[in-house]
Amino acid sequence: MDRADDRLLPVLLLCVQAVVWPGAALVRGTVPAASALLVAVLVAGSVTAALALRRARPVTTLVLVAAACALGAGPLPTGATAVLGTAGVALTLFTVATERDTFTTVLCVVALALWQLLQSISLHGLSDREGLDLVLTALLYATACGAGLRVRRTRRVRRTAARLLRRAEAERHRLPAAERRRMERELHDVSAHHLTAVVVTAGAALGLRERRPELADEALRFAVGTGREVTRALGAVRAPAPSREDLPSPEERLRELVAGFRRLDQPVDCEIGPLPDGAVADAAYGIVREALTNVARHAPGAHTKVLCRYGDTRTDVVVTSAAPPSGTVAHGAGLGGGRGQGFLRSRAREAGGTLTSGPTAEGGWEVRAVLPGRSAGTAEQPVPRSYRVAQLTAATGLVLQPLLPVLVIRAEDAPSGAGVSVGMLFALLAAAQVVALLWLRRAPRTAQVVLSGLALLWPAAMAEGDYTGPVVLPPALSLLATGAALAAQAARAAAGTGRAVPRNLLVLAGVGVVVHAAAVVTAVLERGTAVPVWAVVAGATAGVCAALCGALWGGALRGRRERAARGARDERLAVWTGEAVRDAWAERRRIAAGLETTVLARTADMVAEAEAGRLDATAERAREALAAMRALLDTVRDGATEPDLRPQPTLQALDLLAHQCRATGRDVEIRLTDRVPQRLPTAVDLTAYHAAETVLAAGGDEPAVLELDADGDILTLTATGVPRAARPAVRELLAARAAALGGTLDTGRPDTIGLRLPLAPALDVLGVPVVLDAQDDGDGDEEGDEARNGDGKRERERER
Repeated sequence: MDRADDRLLPVLLLCVQAVVWPGAALVRGTVPAASALLVAVLVAGSVTAALALRRARPVTTLVLVAAACALGAGPLPTGATAVLGTAGVALTLFTVATERDTFTTVLCVVALALWQLLQSISLHGLSDREGLDLVLTALLYATACGAGLRVRRTRRVRRTAARLLRRAEAERHRLPAAERRRMERELHDVSAHHLTAVVVTAGAALGLRERRPELADEALRFAVGTGREVTRALGAVRAPAPSREDLPSPEERLRELVAGFRRLDQPVDCEIGPLPDGAVADAAYGIVREALTNVARHAPGAHTKVLCRYGDTRTDVVVTSAAPPSGTVAHGAGLGGGRGQGFLRSRAREAGGTLTSGPTAEGGWEVRAVLPGRSAGTAEQPVPRSYRVAQLTAATGLVLQPLLPVLVIRAEDAPSGAGVSVGMLFALLAAAQVVALLWLRRAPRTAQVVLSGLALLWPAAMAEGDYTGPVVLPPALSLLATGAALAAQAARAAAGTGRAVPRNLLVLAGVGVVVHAAAVVTAVLERGTAVPVWAVVAGATAGVCAALCGALWGGALRGRRERAARGARDERLAVWTGEAVRDAWAERRRIAAGLETTVLARTADMVAEAEAGRLDATAERAREALAAMRALLDTVRDGATEPDLRPQPTLQALDLLAHQCRATGRDVEIRLTDRVPQRLPTAVDLTAYHAAETVLAAGGDEPAVLELDADGDILTLTATGVPRAARPAVRELLAARAAALGGTLDTGRPDTIGLRLPLAPALDVLGVPVVLDAQDDGDGDEEGDEARNGDGKRERERER
């Protein structure tokens, strides 16, 4: 909302108040006293000035507005502060609900309602008219708070979605670099250990060949075994298993970091939970590393505790150090550049969190960071308990203030009577409606039945309490609750399915029309009217029908908007995830191509020479393979793939897909059984990957598991924890992909999608079935390039 309304709305309320009083009095020819006008100007000016600052200090503004209106209500006539005292207070409550937490909002509205009730009782007693005014005022306050909480939740959802998209965009650029670093690290390990060992062993055997000829045979056997191990290791580099066990997890990296500081005689205890790969894990690692470095530099030997806990809404990273032992000398105190704290805060801020640091009561130091959790929501600092106690104390004091006798401005005789107050009856009915609305999400049908039954009790309460106010007002309050319930259910249905209003809601709306129209007709006829009965029935039915239809339409419109916004977010997230996987897959294929043409070829030559017994040639081929590996490492550090040359990912890219999903806040696990062939037909390989990508792109925050298995000549892909994948659009797309290969789709179980693909699929090309044989496919990755380019040999044969 634009901040310009900070001054516009208070001025608008001031104008409306001036029209009500003294404008209406002047129209009737009554000129208010000068003293009354002076008091009105002071009250209105104070309230307007306070409302203009309501966003910065909402709770203080609420207290000032309520107090000013209460003080002005004594000397001023009725209605002189009605607009500012109701709409102004409601506007302030709305601002409190949008800008402060739920506890503060509920405390403010409850304290304000009790304060006004006690003030009214202490001044006037509880008459029928006063009781009804209190009910209406409470409903107004509850509506304002509910609307404010709704706006705050909507803003939080939007901020969370925006933060999730920013995280996904950051991870989109991070994943290719992470894949490049992974392959660089593993290639370095292969060159540093295996190939270097072959070169050293062969060189030593050549140098000692005259004196110890048996070393040559040992060197040759070692070269053969090591060469095969290099081939296997490089194959794992080209196509890693799609599991999270291949690389050290973030928590393992943190534990290794703590172990490194322990080896420096730094006592460190740690409590580290599971963390997802991505920006949050990187920020946590950097914060812990910097904090432990500062402890070792400034307080060597101080006992330190590291806490890292990943939750649904937040991630807590706390590093607390005790005071250093007496007599220890901080040799590294002057080695820092003075920018460590700034770097810590920047790390937390870049990850979407906050960081505080400072001394502890025991003389140590604490670094506390609050980072986003699984839901990518706003990382909020916890409110201290002392602050809550202060809030409760202040609210209790304000509530008890009207009971002080010195503040009684005007005393009137309270009416006495044995009958039940109509205000009390209305308050009980309103409370029952609120309880029914609270049960709406858990038991929607029961809540609607209760609301319909309560609607018939309002005319009876009017008659029992001798109500003399507007006859349509009490039934309208009941209709408001039913309309809110229908709107909420329509919004939930539209947000879930995107279709029109469900039939059961239309039935409930029809029942509501009959019940509420009967309540209005009963109330009007009991009061008495000169209008014909048929006109009363027709008018009541038309009004109630229009109100409930408007509630259904408004709720459905809101639900469709929420669904559209969520769909746009999921679509952007899916696009960025797909781009990240394709970029990382292109990096993997680029490096794998270098392996195939250089390192693997020379390693195979080394094995062949060793098996032939030629030690000199074996050593030479090992040196060539090592040189090729080092040249490839230089290429990995320098180059990047052009976007136009990206190959289509296959099932070997599932580890990248799962990594990207986990980095953006969704826990995805890939399970691959040993029965799945290492080489699959191109069409099956591509279709299975795209099916997995489509299932995860449907969106959702639930943990998902993708399991691949093979039973005979059938490849099975089972996805669990994907309720949104059962939607018609996603289901139709998956069914079309499976049907193109002669496969089937199973959606019988809830939150589970099953895809069965034949390993020898039959594709209908111009009416002629073509069977693909997995034995003739070659390498699956190369076939991905062939399928992408559309110019492979098999494609030309199909066209012929």
